Amino acid sequence: MLFDRIVRPALYRLHANDAEAVHERTVRLLGRLGQGSPLTRALGRYYRVDDPCTVFGIRFPNRVGLAAGMDKDGRALHAWSALGFGFVEVGTVTRHAQPGNPQPRLFTLDASDAVLNRMGFNNAGAAALAGRLAATGKPDIPLGISIGKSKVTPVEEAISDYRDSLVTLSPYADYVAVNVSSPNTPGLRTLQDRGALTELLSELSRTSRDLAATSGRARVPLLVKVAPDLSFDAIAELLGVCLDHEVAGLIATNTTLSRDGLAPQDARFASEPGGLSGRPLTTRSAEIVRFVHDQVGDSLPIIGVGGIGGPDDALRMLDAGASLLQVFSAFALHGPAVVKRINSRLAPRQAVRR
Repeated sequence: MLFDRIVRPALYRLHANDAEAVHERTVRLLGRLGQGSPLTRALGRYYRVDDPCTVFGIRFPNRVGLAAGMDKDGRALHAWSALGFGFVEVGTVTRHAQPGNPQPRLFTLDASDAVLNRMGFNNAGAAALAGRLAATGKPDIPLGISIGKSKVTPVEEAISDYRDSLVTLSPYADYVAVNVSSPNTPGLRTLQDRGALTELLSELSRTSRDLAATSGRARVPLLVKVAPDLSFDAIAELLGVCLDHEVAGLIATNTTLSRDGLAPQDARFASEPGGLSGRPLTTRSAEIVRFVHDQVGDSLPIIGVGGIGGPDDALRMLDAGASLLQVFSAFALHGPAVVKRINSRLAPRQAVRR
């Protein structure tokens, strides 16, 4: 297909040593695809695979979503369905606009089939995203919005930061992901601790109920995104807090600080700060999904993400207990054909299950 065979290779040749430039050009190019345009329809006919399911009370056209980080500010919302995704998660966005960490901050590790990033929640802010969604409308697939803490906000004031973003963005979200697990904002991961998470989720749950009551709309599901570097004991504590505060589900996992699984050719990246995603996370993310499912069953449906590079990885993640899947690195490194391959393999299997 045109995007896989011509567009992506051309972008990589043009910006061979600048992964962020490739990322930016890709999102900008896809942002030009209008909903219902001839090109969008043509892409959709090629890439889309129907495999509907309902999770968190939301109907998804298929189980494979785009993880947060690719389209932080929602600039290409109408492209993702055409490229085969069953849902898209934008962000992570913060209450305050922020530039993120200094460049370079995004690296492709081809030999390891991985991506290393220390972006630092670079985004235009929650209000800007709300304005864009109000102007352009939502995509024709479910929209998740990931929210996080602004870097300028002290950790002890994080609750107000998250609450403001939730209030601003919940009218446009099919679900809201509470990101407390990025390694690239100082102090953020301390919000996974039992006490801090209890306070945060208590306030966000109350706010979500109040928003539903005053708007007359259904309550937006809240999901919590966890780090792969937590111990199983810490995850068990986190699950207890989530169950106590009406969390609808879990996203497992975020990027890792571990450098296990790097190919020898990528050894120079072992000392680079940032979160690693892609193939090195395949085993760990599935282990965490299995642990969570063993602990809570279907009480907290799971979006499995981390190292899903093809159909076999996707099937293992579903077998571990995930209800939905997300990809990021595989799409960034290999293009939308990987999404079609995964969905094409899952669809007949899910039909047998039903």
